[in-house]
Amino acid sequence: MSFLQQAEQSPDTERMFDTDTNAMGYLPNYTRLFAHNPAVYVAWQQLNGAVKAGMELRRYELATLAAARALRSSYCGLAHGKVLRDKFFDAPTVAAIASDHGSAGLSAQEVAVVNFAGKAAADANSVTEADVAGLRGHGLDDTDIFHVILAVGARCFFSTVLSAAGAEPDPQYNESLDVDLRQALSFGG
Repeated sequence: MSFLQQAEQSPDTERMFDTDTNAMGYLPNYTRLFAHNPAVYVAWQQLNGAVKAGMELRRYELATLAAARALRSSYCGLAHGKVLRDKFFDAPTVAAIASDHGSAGLSAQEVAVVNFAGKAAADANSVTEADVAGLRGHGLDDTDIFHVILAVGARCFFSTVLSAAGAEPDPQYNESLDVDLRQALSFGG
């Protein structure tokens, strides 16, 4: 599951486990990991919920997948690639987005968002005013841009925690995603 031992059971962890098992149909490995600090998990859920509420789900998922790719987070790549497949695209399109988004049939605005999100996740200090102006040129206003930045920042937190703790992607992805898509969304970490 991860490099860390399983956290001790408590009423808080039991609540977390029940809630996530009911929502997902299984207990995700990340929930087991966050059992080491349930308060942080609750805060993460609130933060991520607020970030997602501020933008279209498709844009959120594209920015999140771009960040996961830049961070080499297979767990987050699989999870968010699955959402993109389930809600917006077919499997070959999601695989193309994961490997070469510029030729995956995305709109010019979406390509710009994915480019920006990947750059911000890989090296936030490399983002320039020209990068922000480029997003404006594709029709995003400053609030839209800020929400993309928030999505990237949230993904950086979550992916870093999972990767540093050695959390393995849930085995359910083997059942719910075909082998080609799993390979395309497995970024090495």
